[in-house]
Amino acid sequence: MKKSRIMVIGAVGAGKSTLVKRLKGNMCTATKTQSLEFTSDTIDTPGEFAENPFYYRALFATSLETDILVFIHDATKKHSAFPPGFAGAFSKTCIGVISKIDHPEADLEKAQGILKGLGFTGQIYPVSALTGEGIRELKKALKW
Repeated sequence: MKKSRIMVIGAVGAGKSTLVKRLKGNMCTATKTQSLEFTSDTIDTPGEFAENPFYYRALFATSLETDILVFIHDATKKHSAFPPGFAGAFSKTCIGVISKIDHPEADLEKAQGILKGLGFTGQIYPVSALTGEGIRELKKALKW
């Protein structure tokens, strides 16, 4: 079975690149993504694409090259980088991920509410790229 190609989207510092590395078995944290980074199974987007509506067109166009969109929200952040219902604007499968659940200031309930506000009605996956918690369940959902 072919592995799904995913595109990760989220604010600056949400943990997108680190999560991608963890999904691929690399235990280290990642450096800041400066541009769209393509591999055979991932598209890693810069956080600025989420935080500046000027770049939304690039997200929509790039999403055509993927199977699943992974929207990542940092559990320590109180606000979304996206407008309400944003996930519904994509014609691909969208999965919500809450990152940094191991952080002492993590608010899982708030993060889940933010992701639901983006249009996620199904399972939302809380993960820690640091400890590995939730990674196995996320990989299964991604068909990895």
